[in-house]
Amino acid sequence: MARLTVNGEAIEYKLDPDTPLLWALRDASNLTGTKYGCDSRECGACTVIIDGRAVNSCSVALRDLEGATVTTIEGLSANGTHPVQQAWVAEQVTMCGMCEPGFIMAIAALLEVNPNPSDEQKAALPNICRCGAYPRIRKAIARAVEASAKPKAFY
Repeated sequence: MARLTVNGEAIEYKLDPDTPLLWALRDASNLTGTKYGCDSRECGACTVIIDGRAVNSCSVALRDLEGATVTTIEGLSANGTHPVQQAWVAEQVTMCGMCEPGFIMAIAALLEVNPNPSDEQKAALPNICRCGAYPRIRKAIARAVEASAKPKAFY
């Protein structure tokens, strides 16, 4: 049994403690935006944010998450208004969509820690896009950085 907060909601998973978070999210919580890609921590399709860090959800067991706060793609913003999601759409990054949630979550976590990451930090994202949309992904990151840096207008 593991108690954690997922997308702002307290959840108690009554699953085998060795169950990877990926399967608890997809099967028990019906949060299918987190994708199954490789099950070997190599592709990043299953990336979620755990306590502020981007983590491959296939690689962490429920037993290690007691009290953790998890954000999935469904919880990043209520209606797709997060700057990374908006930049992703504006730059027309989506191809097959398999890597999309993991990349968005990894980029959102990076920008939370470093609102203006270097080119090396952007290139160091471990996620894989099998369609090769990397030029558009880099443009989306730049757009999200720019959007996040703009002062918010108050009316």
